[in-house]
Amino acid sequence: MPVLRALTASTVEFLRPIPSVALIPLAVLLYGTELGSTLLLVCYASFWQVLVQVLYGVADVDPVAEETARSFRFSAWGRVRYVLWPTALPYVFTGFRLAASVALVLAITAELVIGAPGLGKEIATAQASDAVATMYALIVVTGALGVIINVLTRTGERRLLAWHQSVRGEVSL
Repeated sequence: MPVLRALTASTVEFLRPIPSVALIPLAVLLYGTELGSTLLLVCYASFWQVLVQVLYGVADVDPVAEETARSFRFSAWGRVRYVLWPTALPYVFTGFRLAASVALVLAITAELVIGAPGLGKEIATAQASDAVATMYALIVVTGALGVIINVLTRTGERRLLAWHQSVRGEVSL
């Protein structure tokens, strides 16, 4: 892993800080004002959220557990399955949760700016036609959608990571 990280670090550090919104002109050039441009931006922004968390998860593997697995002659797949994956999985879920929020924000922003079909375009249309009540209703729907996405990702995380100490330690309401 250190070799792979060393080979890709410069590319990651070059691409990661580029704001996704700054890629709107490129997305429009490639896909026009259709759904593809929004999907490109959303995937780009979400990818970095998950990748950074995966890198943190892999770096957090306990060296003693790794060496113990090696001394027991675990195969590479066995070390990934029994040492790396259980350590990195909570980070992966955190990355998905963050990516879901970023994806929603960026999708709405791209739809507003580009005019791609979706809630953002409907909000812009309502604003342009002075339908203030409709505009605010759509904004509330967007907020509710964000809450629903967060609840669903947290629920999935709790169910799939019920075995992990970070989830077992949570107080359920």
